[in-house]
Amino acid sequence: MNDQPLSSTRETIQAEVRVWDLLVRLGHWTLVLAFTIAWFTGEDESRLHLWSGYAIAAVVALRLCWGLVGTRYARFTNFVRGPRAVIAYLRGLLSGTAPRYLGHNPAGGAMTVLLLLALAVTTVSGMMVYAIEENAGPLAGFVASRDTTPPAVSLPAARAEDDEHRGHGEDSEEFWEEIHEVAANLCLALIILHVLGVVASSLAHHENLPRAMVTGRKRVDK
Repeated sequence: MNDQPLSSTRETIQAEVRVWDLLVRLGHWTLVLAFTIAWFTGEDESRLHLWSGYAIAAVVALRLCWGLVGTRYARFTNFVRGPRAVIAYLRGLLSGTAPRYLGHNPAGGAMTVLLLLALAVTTVSGMMVYAIEENAGPLAGFVASRDTTPPAVSLPAARAEDDEHRGHGEDSEEFWEEIHEVAANLCLALIILHVLGVVASSLAHHENLPRAMVTGRKRVDK
């Protein structure tokens, strides 16, 4: 059942209710920290970059599962809405008439889904690059199985096969590197939009949304 908009009146009471469970909150702030580390270590391709990517992948996978079986406000059925609802909320935000939601508002729900998908593409493409370059990581076996070729009959044929294989590997690595870079840049753009949306919603509904993601609690309007 979708979360229903609350009254937009400014008359509120002090009562608060638990909205964001511990797993959602820990996952959110882990993503913030891990993406920040991954972004600033991307050029170094260090172990820190690698393990921050693994952390992102683990949180994204867990959040996708939790979106199906988690608590009320964590479930996708609670906050995933159609384009019309998202556009209507954004228009209301600009005009000052947007209804308040206890869970994710329609725009916030859409942003959550887009961020999870973009982060998933970023981490998978990064692991593909690592598997091709270093023959290591969770996807190394997958890459190796795709690149397995039958033994050559003669030495010249073996050399030709090896050259072809190397060229194919370089093309594949370049392809995944490009995907990884584009996806990472998309993540950054979405994060910036997400922060702007949080600020706008916080001002519109007179509440501190970042604080709510720390405490897990939000006020209940009359």
